[in-house]
Amino acid sequence: MANSELKLKLKTLPSTPGVYFHKDARGEIIYVGKAANLKNRVRSYFQNLKNRDQKTLSLINEIHDTDWVELGSEMEALFFEGEMIRRYLPKYNILLRDDKSLAYIRIDIKSDYPTVTTTRRPLDDKAEYFGPYLSSSSVNKSLRVLRRIFPFAIKRSVSKRSSLDYHLGLDPGLEENKTSLVEYRKNLKKLIQVIKGNRKKIEDELEKEMLKYAANKEFELARKKRNQLFALKQISKQVIFSQNEFQEISKDHALDELVKLLQLDKFPKRIEGYDISHQQGSHVVASMVVFTNGISDKANYRKFKTSLDINNDFKNMAETLKRRLSDKNLDKFGKPDLILIDGGKGQLDAALTSRDELNNKTPMIGLAKREEQIVIDKERSLVNLDKEYLEKLNGFITESEKFILINIPHNTNLIKLLQRVRDESHRFAVSYHSSLKRNRQIKSELTSIPGIGDKTRKTLIKAFGSINMALTKDESEIAKIVGESKASIISKYYKK
Repeated sequence: MANSELKLKLKTLPSTPGVYFHKDARGEIIYVGKAANLKNRVRSYFQNLKNRDQKTLSLINEIHDTDWVELGSEMEALFFEGEMIRRYLPKYNILLRDDKSLAYIRIDIKSDYPTVTTTRRPLDDKAEYFGPYLSSSSVNKSLRVLRRIFPFAIKRSVSKRSSLDYHLGLDPGLEENKTSLVEYRKNLKKLIQVIKGNRKKIEDELEKEMLKYAANKEFELARKKRNQLFALKQISKQVIFSQNEFQEISKDHALDELVKLLQLDKFPKRIEGYDISHQQGSHVVASMVVFTNGISDKANYRKFKTSLDINNDFKNMAETLKRRLSDKNLDKFGKPDLILIDGGKGQLDAALTSRDELNNKTPMIGLAKREEQIVIDKERSLVNLDKEYLEKLNGFITESEKFILINIPHNTNLIKLLQRVRDESHRFAVSYHSSLKRNRQIKSELTSIPGIGDKTRKTLIKAFGSINMALTKDESEIAKIVGESKASIISKYYKK
């Protein structure tokens, strides 16, 4: 049963769509759920307890407090719930799903024939994945609604004629060039932003495009944008199951813990994470990932190639931060509220040195591997540790002359967030390093063929988008670009 304080709080629940967070006595989130009507859904947990299964009763007995976030529609609540489950990994979301696999949305936007599908197993295949979602039926229903607003292909067509889906307004019609690949990708980017919770932003973009086309007397295009805009605004009326575009930042539990622990002047709306990747000093690259309001913001990710290939992570990190915090890149990329360095004392010290040389005042911390310790420079990190709050988190510190190492239980919301930023910066750096290494190998192989030079390589890239794509083409197709003689030479080295 709900305690007296929670009973009073539940009386203030709104009758709107949203996402709710059940917490235990320690303040840890133990369950995240979505609701078409927050008031009815959350209150239902504490009614008719006799008919509950044992797992649900265990959850209810642990609920000490509940928070919630109101959202504009059921669809936004669905997508936001998935992001929150991925961030906090609440234990009862795992226990209550009856061993069913979670659902993900897969969008291979970089493909030459992009599709939008659902899957239960994300792969490292360069496609973008969103989720996990507990209800695959709700995800599929949402995608059916969104497909009428942002037409997309669900499978690669083997025909050169437009499909029935195109004539129904559900498919872009790439087969007969009804839509160019460039325009189709722009459309998919809008779809992705809606899935991420940026519906209002896309509505503003569509309205500007509509007015622009109307002013240029391109009335057919203006009508198309008007219809998209109207349909997008009607999402709130869609019944999906029976985000604020982002979660209210003050209700983000991980960010709240971070602000309190480090006594930050403001909530870090933009957190940037950095990592270095190389192979014994070759192909050295650095990653910059961005989390906006605690949520991965892949559109703002950046990657750096260091000026020198050296096997020294400290110098490589120093160069990266010096470039990132230059006036030019601050204007270009925006200003971070907090920087997280993947590494311990050495990496953090190198990054801070570069920051200080630029007279920048961005707070900066590290996250050391193994023990997952938060690393702070006593003088230069520009944060102040609240030791009383650290005790509430069941944490402790170890100190050296220059640094403080903060040890916090790994199941806290704060550590989960920092781990996500750190792991994402590591993944992005390794991915870029692997891609760079592979492309250089291909370039080396191709230009080592007698009679094939760098000019031919660039011609193939311009025609097909990449060397990999060029080498999948028939000899006759390559001949149209570089001539029969060179196509024949290439074909001998790369037989289909």
